[in-house]
Amino acid sequence: MFFNSLHFLLFFPLVSAAYFLLPHRLRWVFLLLASYYFYMAWQPAYALLILFTTAVSYGTALLMAREKRQEHRRWYLLGALVVCLGILGIFKYFNFFSTSLQSVSAFLGVSWDSPFLHLLLPIGVSFYTFQTLSYVIDVYRGVQVPERHFGIYALYVSFFPQLVAGPIERPGNLLPQFRERFSFEPGRVTDGLKLMLWGFFKKVVIADNLAVAVDTVYGDPTRFTGLPLIVATVFFAFQIYCDFSGYSDIAIGSAQVMGFKLVDNFNRPYAARSIADFWRRWHISLSSWFRDYVYIPLGGNRVPPLRHGLNVLIVFLLSGLWHGAAWTFVVWGGLHGVYLVVGNLTHSLRAQTASALGLTRFPHILALWQIACTFLLVSVSWVFFRAASFGDALYILSHFTTDLWAQLTHFSLLKEVLGNLSMSKTLFIGALLSIIFLEEMHRLQRHEGMRHMFRRQPVWLRWSVFYFLLFAVLFAGRWGSQFIYFQF
Repeated sequence: MFFNSLHFLLFFPLVSAAYFLLPHRLRWVFLLLASYYFYMAWQPAYALLILFTTAVSYGTALLMAREKRQEHRRWYLLGALVVCLGILGIFKYFNFFSTSLQSVSAFLGVSWDSPFLHLLLPIGVSFYTFQTLSYVIDVYRGVQVPERHFGIYALYVSFFPQLVAGPIERPGNLLPQFRERFSFEPGRVTDGLKLMLWGFFKKVVIADNLAVAVDTVYGDPTRFTGLPLIVATVFFAFQIYCDFSGYSDIAIGSAQVMGFKLVDNFNRPYAARSIADFWRRWHISLSSWFRDYVYIPLGGNRVPPLRHGLNVLIVFLLSGLWHGAAWTFVVWGGLHGVYLVVGNLTHSLRAQTASALGLTRFPHILALWQIACTFLLVSVSWVFFRAASFGDALYILSHFTTDLWAQLTHFSLLKEVLGNLSMSKTLFIGALLSIIFLEEMHRLQRHEGMRHMFRRQPVWLRWSVFYFLLFAVLFAGRWGSQFIYFQF
């Protein structure tokens, strides 16, 4: 079931109403059934994978809690990691590694037919796998008490608002909330609905309209040079942000309607002034997951500089592979790792250069320069993320400036180029205005969340914006397209 579907627009209000009408002791049962129905609406058989992963991680945690010997606890943890990551590996990475091995064999002149599995990738498998892994690792570390109620734990793994694309919740935050008694609070409910509306606006109005040009150019990039490649890449930067953060807003808002608080997943990432700052703002729940369960165990920054750089590269290569079973994703992750390593090495030099040029006397200009440079680096990396192949990515990057001057200086040619984006003049202008509107909203909420920001505004302004968002969603939105991160 997709958030941007009629099915969900009927499902959610019925589930929310029934949740508040039921006695507290039955609510977890109802939410668990509703969550499994939500997932089974996509592919019923794959609900068994969630159930199996849930049972393995639940049982492993109980075994570790009873076991006093550290060596045995370590073996239990290893078993859970092998099973949970094994499921992820079979469904998501088996064919990728198999075909990669076949390519290497062919390059070496060795004839070998690699096996290929015809399996449909379960949506959300990477998200709920990481959520179960955080639980068993926290129990192993002794920072999480094992949950003995199987139903409550199963709800933690499958809670429908964040099941498919996060945020990736830690057990210490979400598990206790399922035992709390939430009453119907109009203020909290309306705040959640407002956040959901903002998420729908970002998804169906901004992201899906930008997708028209992005899909046209990236679907066959060799037809284009210069400006269309630049426009499509910039559009994709905002498309993927609005698509993914829109999902997170709907997830967080729908959970808030019922009383649950999920972690924030985005914080104006394109206002970042460095790549390190970008990753503190983008997909926060995944970034913190890799920090706590991979980066710090590897030694973090408490190691010699060379080892620290290697740790950063390992984390981002794994992050790229987590996003997709293709070398383009690995390159995307590795590129961000290189950005961070180079950024760390040149931090002092860049600070000295800014001071020597006198930019430190103009902090706003310096900030705009840093934001622009960071956005440029991130946008270049998005080319590998979006391109269908490594060859397409290299073509796009190598043809950004081809014919660009002629396209910009000849109005008829510029008009023809933009016409080839499959967007009408009205849609193109609307897409640009929607990006401007998005960034203005981000500027206004730079010190607090949107819900809190609007609470301080005059009634007429609040409701004007809400009605604008509602009408835009209803009449300018494109409904029914899949969220980008569902494939991860």
